[in-house]
Amino acid sequence: MNPMILLLAFITFASTMVGGLVAVRFKGVLQYFFAFSSGALIAITFFDVLPESLDIAKSVDLSLRTLMIALVATFIFFSLVERFFLTHHHHEDEEHGHIMGPIGAIGLVTHSFLDGVAIGIAFQVNSSMGILVALAVISHDFTDGINTVVIMLKNEQSVRNARIFLLIDAIAPVFGIVVASFFVINQSVLALILAAFAGQFLYIGAANLLPETYHHRPWKMALSMIFGILIIFVLTTII
Repeated sequence: MNPMILLLAFITFASTMVGGLVAVRFKGVLQYFFAFSSGALIAITFFDVLPESLDIAKSVDLSLRTLMIALVATFIFFSLVERFFLTHHHHEDEEHGHIMGPIGAIGLVTHSFLDGVAIGIAFQVNSSMGILVALAVISHDFTDGINTVVIMLKNEQSVRNARIFLLIDAIAPVFGIVVASFFVINQSVLALILAAFAGQFLYIGAANLLPETYHHRPWKMALSMIFGILIIFVLTTII
């Protein structure tokens, strides 16, 4: 395998781990991470995941309506899952945490895996494109690490479980890079997967994390959320 790919794979791993460990270390001010992650996830949806899905769909003549159905269906699905498990979530089970933590983290892990696949596929085109895509992924991985930990802790999961999912999330893009050297995902399927991620991230950011900030000082939460949005906006603009 190209040594450059191995180096970039290691950097993606490190970027995700550092972001997550920062969230673990400062969990005493977790409400700011809730607001930051809410803004970051919403921004990732509209500035990164959804536009990429639309671009791929356009290239393979997949209808916009099909993508929107996938997005809305995913949003509704997670809304129903949350409502169902909240209805059956009793105090005596709190030590086990809320199921939406692992569900949200698994979504981020899958997204990270596809990020790695994107890097691998880009390198199959040429090294320059591979490096560019890798830099974009690395720049987002820091916030992905934060988001993974925040989603777990917000949903009453233990720090140990949050670290386990953080490690899995950090490994996922590396695994994706390796897999991409053997397989290529059908572009229509990839566009639909990304649209589904957009629906999931929009739900987690707007319906799962954002309400948690309503119990704290509005202007501080607003600033934290705007900061998360601005970081993703800047990264997706310059890279």
